[in-house]
Amino acid sequence: MVDARLADGSRVNAIIPPLALDGPSVSIRRFAVDKLNMENLLSFNSISPEMAKFVEAAVKGELNILIAGGTGSGKTTTLNIFSGYIPSDDRIITIEDSAELQLQQPHVVRLETRPANLEGKGEITQRDLVKNSLRMRPDRIVLGEVRGSEAVDMLAAMNTGHDGSLATIHANTPRDALSRVENMFSMAGWNISTKNLRSQIAAAIHLVVQMERQEDGKRRMVSISEINGMEGEIITMSEIFKFQRQGMDEEGNVIGYFTATGIIPGCHDSLSKRGLHLPFEIFNETYQ
Repeated sequence: MVDARLADGSRVNAIIPPLALDGPSVSIRRFAVDKLNMENLLSFNSISPEMAKFVEAAVKGELNILIAGGTGSGKTTTLNIFSGYIPSDDRIITIEDSAELQLQQPHVVRLETRPANLEGKGEITQRDLVKNSLRMRPDRIVLGEVRGSEAVDMLAAMNTGHDGSLATIHANTPRDALSRVENMFSMAGWNISTKNLRSQIAAAIHLVVQMERQEDGKRRMVSISEINGMEGEIITMSEIFKFQRQGMDEEGNVIGYFTATGIIPGCHDSLSKRGLHLPFEIFNETYQ
């Protein structure tokens, strides 16, 4: 089997017998030529205008954001769109398994992992690249996907002044995303108490954005949650925005609406001090 990337960033996977029982199979995941932006998400009804305003302020205000979702839920696309709000004078380093991100800023250094050769040598992991990126004086680190021990160095970077970092992770709920980060520490062989580990996670990550590909095939931002801190040994989270699902119509479309939960996020004050003023009205709960 082979996992490769075409010049335009499309992913190619080929697998042949005896691994593929019914004959060779080639899969190509193509990326849209025209980059999607926040206006596209709004026109697709994947996000509400209030959520878009909040996300824009969060990225500009250098909050560390984790984008969670299942396979094909639009995590990388969302990460690309979020990155469009990063100021053009920031020095950005992207780290990926296969380069999919297409950032528009001038100061972007793109790093990509390297698999081991046939002799099992020469592998460069995401963890190696995260360590190396810290020596490159980045303003922001963008991690294509966190899936292993690089979570340790990512959290260390977020806790040591590289605010405004973005990353994606496979998870079905925001709470699940934090549990997965926790599991990655044990994968890295760290023997650290649960409370200390969770307090480090709570201090490093500010927002968890949950993407979901729903039954009607539409990808929606179903939740934006803020991490508040620790209560005992539990990380406390509060949902700021959510997709309130109401059911399905005869054609199989998901019926629902986006709403704030009525909770004013704790980061509102710090964003205001940076000149990013969000009106309190956008956090008012709506009913339909």
